[in-house]
Amino acid sequence: MTYSENIATLQPSATIAVTTLARKLAEEGRDIIDLSAGEPDFDTPSWISDAGVAAIRAGQTRYTPAPGLPDLRQAVAEDLLRNAAPGWELAGENVVVSNGAKQALFNVCFSVFGPEDEVLVASPYWTTYPQTLGLSRAEARFVQGPEERGFRLTPEDLERARTPATRGLILCSPSNPTGTVYSAEELLAVVRWAREHDVFLVSDEIYRRICFSEGGGPAPGLTSLPREELGRFAIIDGVSKSFAMTGWRIGYSITDAGLARKVGAFQSQTTSNPATPSQLAALEALTDRDRADESIGGMLEAFRRRRDLVVSLIHEHLPHLGIIQPEGAFYIFVKVDAEYSGEIAGSQDWCSRALEEHGVALVPGIAFGDDRYVRLSYATSDELLEKAVRRLAGKVA
Repeated sequence: MTYSENIATLQPSATIAVTTLARKLAEEGRDIIDLSAGEPDFDTPSWISDAGVAAIRAGQTRYTPAPGLPDLRQAVAEDLLRNAAPGWELAGENVVVSNGAKQALFNVCFSVFGPEDEVLVASPYWTTYPQTLGLSRAEARFVQGPEERGFRLTPEDLERARTPATRGLILCSPSNPTGTVYSAEELLAVVRWAREHDVFLVSDEIYRRICFSEGGGPAPGLTSLPREELGRFAIIDGVSKSFAMTGWRIGYSITDAGLARKVGAFQSQTTSNPATPSQLAALEALTDRDRADESIGGMLEAFRRRRDLVVSLIHEHLPHLGIIQPEGAFYIFVKVDAEYSGEIAGSQDWCSRALEEHGVALVPGIAFGDDRYVRLSYATSDELLEKAVRRLAGKVA
């Protein structure tokens, strides 16, 4: 069968593929520790779930406007303004609520980029970025900062990669897969470069609340910076990670009002609105701030403890492997190329061996643009994390 050129280069999600394989092996009776998942292992807080259930029982199951419920769009805007720098003005008209942050990203890229456009992508990158750009008929051009800086980009790095066809930049902080977090000063330098060169900046801030900074609070994002410093931009966010709501499928884009109207019109012709009960659950999550802060604080404390545990275990049992010290999200990017030899020629081989011989599932770094590394998710229990690292070191069955 002949397929459309629209999907000629499309590849399935590498992270979902690993998770699916791990679950299949577990169902077959294998003792598998799955450290590939990109989602919290916590249940959605009960008070949020109750709001979704109440919406269903109250008959709130009909269509909403395609860009989302007006109250939810306004709540998203107000949530961003909580930690915004002076000069920011956002309202519901700037927000489009989508079926997860992945759709929000696709909507923006498809609406802004097109054939012959080059879009710089900070590497290592989330696997979906280049695929989304390919579907938009744009070309991903990867750019990587120094390893010793946690791969964070500077204007000099970006300028070396820029060409006359450069139209955009996709950045993720806190980063999936590295956990790297840009400081406000580092982000400001990138923002100024983008504005100077009329580069549309897509800032993926889905992990912004999962940040281990000493001062506490969300990681710096675009709204942390003076509004006048920004050129054209889109923020991608959602409730999936911070509120353990991955299956509820609520993400959103925040842009200028004109682009939001275009994105909303596009969504109206593809999926229309996200599920109404999910929107009402998300509205509860974003408006009950006291309970939200308490729930996020509890998850953040657990993630910080797990991060410290895994880092210390790797240093103790696998000292020849390197790591990028994570400052946010719930991943550790582990440098495993010291073990490449013979049949182990890259990260896919390394992960295959880890799964087959040790029963530990991780994601090969080649899926994120760096074959020297693998991604380890510590969104699981302390007990399983310790057991997994010991297995990888050959110290436990």
